[in-house]
Amino acid sequence: QYSPDSVAGADGEIDPAEVTFPGCSCRSSSCAAAQCPCLRHGHSYSGLCLAEQQEQPFSRPVFECNSLCSCGEGCQNRLVQRGLQLRLQVFRTRRKGWGVRALEPVPRGSFVCEYAGEVLGFAEAQRRIQAQAPGEPNYIIAVREHLHDGRVMETFVDPSRVGNVGRFLNHSCEPNLFMVPVRVDSMVPRLALFAAADISAGEELSYDYSGRFHNSPGASREQKPLEEENSLRKPCYCGSRTCASFLPWDSSLFSTP
Repeated sequence: QYSPDSVAGADGEIDPAEVTFPGCSCRSSSCAAAQCPCLRHGHSYSGLCLAEQQEQPFSRPVFECNSLCSCGEGCQNRLVQRGLQLRLQVFRTRRKGWGVRALEPVPRGSFVCEYAGEVLGFAEAQRRIQAQAPGEPNYIIAVREHLHDGRVMETFVDPSRVGNVGRFLNHSCEPNLFMVPVRVDSMVPRLALFAAADISAGEELSYDYSGRFHNSPGASREQKPLEEENSLRKPCYCGSRTCASFLPWDSSLFSTP
């Protein structure tokens, strides 16, 4: 079932549509970082692109203005919530199954699409992973955000049954997209994919499933699998110069506490 936005999973544990953030009281058509509480503590956009971040050991969060804000639909701090604006095409690749390519040039920093699906709690995400046969495709993504106080926030999204075009994006060890958790109405993030470089029309779109790309070293929980887990790993056909030969591996959803 196609859905442009993430939805509550069958476990009913998390509702991404719930509005829990207060709105800003900005009256201008476009909010300014100095006054707007949505922008004050987060990363912001420059025009229709994600602004470049200065060198720092961590990434700042992105908070968009929401449905309770006074600034209106024309505010420049509303980008991911507007949804897909580019012309994309799902196509059959030679070795990787389905893929997605751009049908128009995409400037660096542009929002491309969201990775939308069912938002699950850990228990249901683990149950679905463990129920999969080794040959089945796995679409469940686990996103971990490391907070300044040492806590880790986890988000699990599964577009296997309900999702959008993002489910067809392939992995690359040298990708042209990177994922940013963007929050609009609540602490449940939208998993937004932005262009890491200028992308040409007809070029396949890809991102790094491990989260290494555009993140500081050690941010990924990818690990060397045990010998008995090697059969679960899938070969990588990205074709990049630095290809790791296998798709990224994170065994946390396979292991039993």
